[in-house]
Amino acid sequence: MTKRVRAAGAVCAVALAGGLLAGCGDDDGGGGGSSASPSAPASSAAPSQSPGSGGSSGAMTEDQRSRKALVPEAKVSYDQALKAATGAVEGSKPVAVELKRGAGGKAEWHAKVAASDGTESTVRVDAASGKADKPQTENEDGDDKKELAERLSRASVTPQQAAATATARKSGTVTAVELDTNDQKKEIWSVDVVTTNDWNKTTFDVDAMNRKILREHVDRD
Repeated sequence: MTKRVRAAGAVCAVALAGGLLAGCGDDDGGGGGSSASPSAPASSAAPSQSPGSGGSSGAMTEDQRSRKALVPEAKVSYDQALKAATGAVEGSKPVAVELKRGAGGKAEWHAKVAASDGTESTVRVDAASGKADKPQTENEDGDDKKELAERLSRASVTPQQAAATATARKSGTVTAVELDTNDQKKEIWSVDVVTTNDWNKTTFDVDAMNRKILREHVDRD
C-alpha cells in the first residue's frame, strides 16, 4: 500500500514537472508573440511615413524651374538694363523692367521708359550682352501720356533705391521693377526678388515717395 502511494506521488511529481515545463514553454512562446506583435504596427507605420518624407520636399514647381533656368543666364543686371533702355530714348526716365525669355529663347530684359511728356517706349535689352534694341512707342493717347508724366513726377524714389530697399529686406536677384499704383492709390515701385536657394519670388511694394515697404508677398508657385 505504501509503495502504491509513493508511486502515485512520483507520477504526480512527474506530471507536475511536465506541467511546469509546459508552462515555461508557453511563456517563451507568449514572449515571442508579444515581441512580434509590436513589430507589426511598426512595420506598417513605416510606409505611411515615407511618402511624406520623400514626396514633396525635393519637388520644384514649374515657375521655380523656369526661374532656375532663366536667372543665371542674365549677365546684365536690371539697373544696367535700365541704363541701356534710357540711353536708347533721349531724356527718358525708367518706368519698368522685367527679365523674360525672348522669342528666340534668349534671356531678355523688357524695359519701359517714358519721355518728359509721358510718351512711353518699350526697349528690349539682351540680358547677356546688354545691347538695346530699337525702342517701340507704346502710348499715343494724350491723356495716357499726361497721366504717366504725372506719376513719374510724383515718384521721388528711383527704381534703384526701391530695389535696394527690397534687397535689404531679402537678399536675392532683382528680376523686375515697375512703377505702379496700389489699392490705396499710392505710387509704388513693385520689386520682384528671386532667392536662389529655393527659387521663390518675393514681391515688395515700396512707397515711391518714402521707400517704406507697404507689402511683401512670397510666390512659391
